[in-house]
This record gives sequence, C-alpha cells and structure tokens, in this order.
Amino acid sequence: MASLLKNFFSEPHLYQRDVEKVVNAILDQIIEALARGDRVELRGFGAFSAKLRGARTGRNPRTGVVVSVGQKAVAFFKTGKEMRKRINREAATSSSVRLMPFSAAKMRTRRGFGATE
Repeated sequence: MASLLKNFFSEPHLYQRDVEKVVNAILDQIIEALARGDRVELRGFGAFSAKLRGARTGRNPRTGVVVSVGQKAVAFFKTGKEMRKRINREAATSSSVRLMPFSAAKMRTRRGFGATE
C-alpha cells in the first residue's frame, strides 16, 4: 500500500498523514462491511464480497499429514466493467504489463485454495 500512497504525496496540498487516514478509514469500512456479510461495490472499480468456504480435509504441504480445515469466510473481489476495459486497453499498448497465461492463473488459484488435484 505504501507504493500506492506515494502517488498522492506528490500533490502539494495533500499531507501523508491525511492520505493515510483516509485510505485506512475506507479500507476499515470495507472490512467491517465484509465481516457483516455485506457486499461493497465501487462503481467502475469492482465489488468486494465475502464467500463462505466449507470445512474440508487438507494436507500440510511440508509433511504431507492430513489435517482438518475448518469453515471460514474468504474475501472475494470481482473487477468492474470499466476497470476490465482499462486494464485490457493499457495491457495491449504497454509492454511493461506482465500478464499470466490463463491456464497458469487458473492453476495458481486452485492451488491457493487448497484443491487436492
């Protein structure tokens, strides 16, 4: 988040402490809404929601021992239409944006959520 905030610090009328307070207040409100089970939509940017993952059996990756993983809520973010358009437009014109092939992204997501495939 520090690199994100640095862009605001170049503005002469904005103080670092004020920008940090505003950003932290917004993030705290999003987190509180998700904890209540609410959905938070930022038009043009995307929507945050919490999804409930059921209990499952997993494996300790280091030892291979089977472990029980309890039910938990996980944060989910879906990009908005405007953001997708801008990302795709900028990715097509910029060589500095590194995109991961879909199949690799899909595998990383599945692995990250503990699938045993």
